[in-house]
Amino acid sequence: MSAVLDLKLKRANKVYHEGEVLAGVVVITGKEAIQHQGISLTMEGFVNLQLSSKSVGVFEAFYNSVKPIQLINSNIEVAKPGKVPGGKTEIPFEFPLQVKGNKVLYETYHGVFVNIQYTLRCDMRRPLLAKDLSKTCEFMLHCQPQKSKVQPSPVDFIITPETLQNVRERSVLPKFLIRGHLDATNCVITQPLTGELVVESSEVAIKSIELQLVRVETCGCAEGYARDATEIQNIQIAEGDVSHGLPIPIYMVFPRLFTCATLETTNFKVEFEVNVVIVFHDDHLITENFPLKLCRV
Repeated sequence: MSAVLDLKLKRANKVYHEGEVLAGVVVITGKEAIQHQGISLTMEGFVNLQLSSKSVGVFEAFYNSVKPIQLINSNIEVAKPGKVPGGKTEIPFEFPLQVKGNKVLYETYHGVFVNIQYTLRCDMRRPLLAKDLSKTCEFMLHCQPQKSKVQPSPVDFIITPETLQNVRERSVLPKFLIRGHLDATNCVITQPLTGELVVESSEVAIKSIELQLVRVETCGCAEGYARDATEIQNIQIAEGDVSHGLPIPIYMVFPRLFTCATLETTNFKVEFEVNVVIVFHDDHLITENFPLKLCRV
């Protein structure tokens, strides 16, 4: 067995805030003693922006603005050149998560067109004929919680054929009346989105009622912006023709990594919306959209 390099962080959930210290161990395993030219750690954070296929070619200027944005890049030496004995060796480290200058660290977020990622890489340089060893692990960064309380901002809604937008032939729609409320559209990201929905009346049988969480990612620059909405998750809250007048609870947990606190910068934006989707048996589909603002407290 040749030498194996591993990287372990002390914190099991790998979640950190700016100003904290990443502590852990570099683990080197090998049958025999290993000669090396030094062991170092590199911490990197990037925002990777990507254009959707519909935007490419529309704005040539995008190609300058969609280069990766570097948020953090720092390096520390863990061990000077020397020899590691055979067996298992653990070298402890502490790496402060601090940004240089006036740069801002955004929250970890895995999107389609915007990706914010932080990694810790360990490099072990080896003598001439031996292969260098490298190990990378991702850690999560959460933005500092808001000190102020979040105002819940509840929303009541009524959906009828008359309230729908973007309808060409309103006359062919079945008659229905659906009312409900969301407890908050200013949401704390660690708490579920809640509310309720009541089908008061409907001419046509209902097939399904769904909650659709959508991310709206905007990339661009002064020359123009590309705005793309993509689905994160879809939860069915009712199936079949529900009893009229029966309150149906709305409950949706925000998934980790695929959501972050609502973010707005000069080069990109990450926003969120929720759609209440009602599918009728004749496959008519109606959608009511609610913008959400996510934050940490």
